[in-house]
Amino acid sequence: MQLEKRTLEYLNDLKKNNQREWFKEHKSEFQLAQGNAKDLFQTIRNDLEKHDDIDVFKLYRIYRDVRFSKDKTPYNPHFAGSFSRKGEHLRGGYYLRIRPGESFLAGGFWQPNKEDLFRIRKEFEYSASEIREIINNEPFRSVFGAKLEGEELKTAPRGFGKDHPDVDLIRKKGFVAVRNLSDKEILSKDLIQIVNDSFIALRPFFDYMSEVLTTDLNGESLIK
Repeated sequence: MQLEKRTLEYLNDLKKNNQREWFKEHKSEFQLAQGNAKDLFQTIRNDLEKHDDIDVFKLYRIYRDVRFSKDKTPYNPHFAGSFSRKGEHLRGGYYLRIRPGESFLAGGFWQPNKEDLFRIRKEFEYSASEIREIINNEPFRSVFGAKLEGEELKTAPRGFGKDHPDVDLIRKKGFVAVRNLSDKEILSKDLIQIVNDSFIALRPFFDYMSEVLTTDLNGESLIK
């Protein structure tokens, strides 16, 4: 199973012709491309479920919500999907976007709620040695680099010291590992393996963050 060249070509054409009239005229091409993408994402889910518990898979709609956006183009010229882990004790989620020249896979905690964000920050305030060891470990670093992406504050959040040695982590509002993918990789027969191996490399990160988010600072479980 792999992404067909015509699927990527369709997305490239859509990017250049992002108009309702063009989309309607090429509806059959969209349906073929979407079908190919759905099969690809389902294969990825099947592989994920061999080593993780997946609760929900979501393939995002190609139609854009333009109500509050300055960009009024009606379509997303990409196929993207997310995979949420199952249960209260398995936290985090996987993500893949296929877009000509701008594809990437990712995993982590994009917009944690305020309670989870505070708990993560308190953990890093107490000690960030474990998370730094994880992201500096070769299996993670070789795939994602030794850093976490995500929005961040310009300074320390209220209640946390600006001079804390781990303020670079504490001021983050999201904690996401990202790997960019070239068009060559996207069209490769090895894409499924590339994605699966990358997601496997996230597991120590997910296991650590799941433990943090399901316990208090004393290590007591928060799950009833």
